[in-house]
Amino acid sequence: MIDSIISEIEAKVRRAEAVEDSKKQELLDLLAKLKTEVTNFSQTHGDQASSIAGFAQISTQEATRKKPNPKLVEISISGLRSSVDGFEQSHPKLAVVVNNISNTLSNLGI
Repeated sequence: MIDSIISEIEAKVRRAEAVEDSKKQELLDLLAKLKTEVTNFSQTHGDQASSIAGFAQISTQEATRKKPNPKLVEISISGLRSSVDGFEQSHPKLAVVVNNISNTLSNLGI
């Protein structure tokens, strides 16, 4: 399930007309890392892993719209960041990847 959500996100990023190619590639690279980290994480924390993937999906959808609503982008990215709260110590790579995705989405020029 998580793999399919991240695959959907990757497809959305590839189709996003409002995102320049270099940013698309940056997001795709980060999503590949997220897929690895969240898959490992899901073996012990299934519900939380699903939340992370879901918030990543919503954040990407909001940030890559042709005319993104800055308020919705901010709210969705805040949810994505919050989804890893408490796991920074036990899963630092996952927290770093999620924060990098959040920062990249925040910096798309919105």
